[in-house]
Amino acid sequence: SEAWKHHKTVLKQFLAGFTSETSMSLALYTVLHKPLRDHIEQYILLLTKLNEVLKEGSEKDVVTSAIKEYVKLESFIRQVLDEACFTKSLWESLGCKFTDMLCVPERRLLEDSKNLHISASTNRSDRILLFDDVLVLIQGNSFQSFDLKLVWVDENCSEKSAPGLYGLRIITPEETFFLSAKDLQIKAVWQWKLNQAVRQALNGKRDFPLWGQTGEGSEPPSCRFFTYVFRLEGKFKSASYEGEWHRGKPHGKGTLKWRDGRNHVGDFKEGLEHGFGICLVPRRSQDRYDCYKCHWYEGKMRGYGICEYGNDMVYKGYFKENVRQGFGILENLSAENPFKYTGQWENDKKNGYGVWEDKDRGERYIGTWLNDHKHGQGIVVTQSGVCYQRTFHADKMVGSGILLLEDDSVYEGNFTEDLTFVGKGKLSFANGFVLEGTFTNKLGQGLQTHGILNTSNEQLDDRITKAQLGLEEFPVEKRWKGIYDQFLEFIHSGCKEETEESFTGFHIQTSKELRKSQEYLFCQRGTEDVSWKIEDILDELVQHQGLESLQSYLEKALKSSLHPLGKLLKALTIAFQATYSGIGANRHLLTMAQEEVKYYAKKIWEFYQGLLHLALEQKGQLPAKCVDGETRYVDQKACSVVLPLILPCFYPELFMLYMLYHEREDDLYCQGIVDLSLFPDIKLLEFLDVQKHLWPLKDLTLTTNQRRSLIKDKCFLSATECLQKLITTVDPREKLVILQKTYEEIESTVSRVVEKDYKLPMDDLLPLLMYVVSRAKIQHLGAEIHLIRDLMDPTNQGGLYDFLLTALEVRKCFRVTAA
Repeated sequence: SEAWKHHKTVLKQFLAGFTSETSMSLALYTVLHKPLRDHIEQYILLLTKLNEVLKEGSEKDVVTSAIKEYVKLESFIRQVLDEACFTKSLWESLGCKFTDMLCVPERRLLEDSKNLHISASTNRSDRILLFDDVLVLIQGNSFQSFDLKLVWVDENCSEKSAPGLYGLRIITPEETFFLSAKDLQIKAVWQWKLNQAVRQALNGKRDFPLWGQTGEGSEPPSCRFFTYVFRLEGKFKSASYEGEWHRGKPHGKGTLKWRDGRNHVGDFKEGLEHGFGICLVPRRSQDRYDCYKCHWYEGKMRGYGICEYGNDMVYKGYFKENVRQGFGILENLSAENPFKYTGQWENDKKNGYGVWEDKDRGERYIGTWLNDHKHGQGIVVTQSGVCYQRTFHADKMVGSGILLLEDDSVYEGNFTEDLTFVGKGKLSFANGFVLEGTFTNKLGQGLQTHGILNTSNEQLDDRITKAQLGLEEFPVEKRWKGIYDQFLEFIHSGCKEETEESFTGFHIQTSKELRKSQEYLFCQRGTEDVSWKIEDILDELVQHQGLESLQSYLEKALKSSLHPLGKLLKALTIAFQATYSGIGANRHLLTMAQEEVKYYAKKIWEFYQGLLHLALEQKGQLPAKCVDGETRYVDQKACSVVLPLILPCFYPELFMLYMLYHEREDDLYCQGIVDLSLFPDIKLLEFLDVQKHLWPLKDLTLTTNQRRSLIKDKCFLSATECLQKLITTVDPREKLVILQKTYEEIESTVSRVVEKDYKLPMDDLLPLLMYVVSRAKIQHLGAEIHLIRDLMDPTNQGGLYDFLLTALEVRKCFRVTAA
């Protein structure tokens, strides 16, 4: 070896005292190998003589076993020496070119096709050499070598072999070829030697004894962990892969690194990215990276993913065939031109229904898109309160529209992007005047019109000032279809565990370091980030079909960001906030938002039903068939079971819209409450025409300096405190219960006053309820009442609840007082 050659002089001096042989290799054999071999032979001879004189028993068994081990060791040493000689002969017979490139001191030749004839497919080699670490194919003046750690041997390839030949298929990371032998025994020997060589290379040690322990003669493992650099043309050319392999292909967890800085870490299947993975792609013009955290399918992005672009934009949504497809959110986080788009994508472009927020301009566009342009019907809401609806064509407004101004004026006609009236139009003022004609806006002359001013109307019609936009243009069934489609496809696919995150999304921390770092920072998701087991979810669904049990289960599921139903609610919440929060808080969008929340409840109930049906089918139970009135049943269940559970997620934005819609009425009501609050109790009861025998004078405890007529906030105190709880809950059911308890408290107080059970007739109840309302001083009561009416369970409509809600609509009475 090179070590002996470099120290030849020292070696000769070392060997001078041991041998006089002139051959250095023979001298080394004599000094290092022969004594050990002689020593083993002496041990075998000694143990054999001892075995002959021992009687049958445990001692003799031990000696017999020792003899066998020493014989194996002797055979092993002989084999190692033979391989060394065999290898030495090979180096002497090969040309200098091959020897220089293949000769490694530690390398040993295990088999040569010249000695045991076998040939490679398509005449690709003249000679095949099996070493203890590589398989070499020599053809002419060139050769190919294959690392045995990444060689798989498959004997089941008879269909590929020519008649009369017995073949072996050799699988490597980038090539597959066949070895053919004319004799079945030769094939068997090569197969055994190849498998043994591969197994020994993987283990990093030789088999001992020579033929291996029991069971070691089996095939090497098909799944391995290794590093390899791809050479041939293809998507992985020049990439280094470190990770798990199976039969010549990346399979399992692994890391790909290209020379240009691209990295991919994640799951692989049969040689392609498949499953969750993170990919870093360097940007050419900047020293930054695009980071894709996504699910992959057969080498392409597919399913939910998060892309953090190097230009400070972030996309969270769905991919297909490596492009954005389906529902997704694109946000520009940079200080320059910040924006956010929430909506549908098709072929990497904004297509379909979506919401665009331009943070610089303070505008939000709600409408349809085509090829990254506003196209079709759209609503624009501005930060100043102006709101308009127009038809768009490639980002340009076309045709006439409706413009709702912040002072409650309404313009119907054509107008420019800077909201200047042009052409024929109709302007309805807040005071009821209507101007209809042709509008022009000449430079330096301001807005001019030629038309008719109608002053006959006393006030503007509520149908105009409170006009609701988007209802016909954007049917609720067609909004956010991209979200529903993914969850529906998940159910139809059988809710497979491995595809759950791909369909329903995942939660992972955004990392700027991950985008900027060339090295992959691998993404750890702890136990709290792992989704619920789908099997457990389906089992639980079957166990919780009773109403109370179901409500408890749904409440838990919807609050979890890991349960599919919880993920669906989270996605819908994001879409709702993107539309109606902040700039989107405009009273002209109330009905649009209200019907959207109801539809959310309906879809969540439908998906729950889909999961339940799947769970029952997997257990061999037949789900209940649809019957007449199924739609009405779904609506009822969605409203009574699901809506109260999901309403807290949408309540802040929704109630803001209710407040804005009823702002004028509530302002008058509040002024009336302020005026009535100046009255002492007895004066207020008298003013409201409450029957005197119903006055709770017994509740007024006086001091010596007090007069009964000046006492405030003492009468019907329990009912007042009960009604004040109305603002402590968002659930319409609980609000109705509070109203009912308030009524019961009023009736209980009256019964105590008259000293008998007393059922209040409607004529007596209304002024008493007005008194309690005035003392409760609930802000935005009109918004509260309408929210309860719109979102309450339909089964609660009519009867006492309806009467109480009607009685609470006392703003007109307070308006008179305020006047």
